[in-house]
Amino acid sequence: MTVGAQGLTCREVADFLADYLAGQLGADERLNFEAHLAECPECVTYLRGYTETIRLARDAYADDPAGVPDELVRAVLDARQRSDRRADRSRGGARRRS
Repeated sequence: MTVGAQGLTCREVADFLADYLAGQLGADERLNFEAHLAECPECVTYLRGYTETIRLARDAYADDPAGVPDELVRAVLDARQRSDRRADRSRGGARRRS
């Protein structure tokens, strides 16, 4: 565990990471945080991995339907409903034969 210039430990850096990235640390806390990063390559690597994970999660769950035609959305939903109804009928038929 590394202790930075102002006594901030790696664990404390990890605890404050979300607040740091959200810009919610006070000026003194931010300076202490950044002073630790200046001395601790392991925490810099952790910070990069953390921010990349957040970016990838946001990209994976981006809910931006812009550019998708309404007709396509309706067609996909209709096809899904038809498939679900066929699966329900198939399961019901199998139960009657048992």
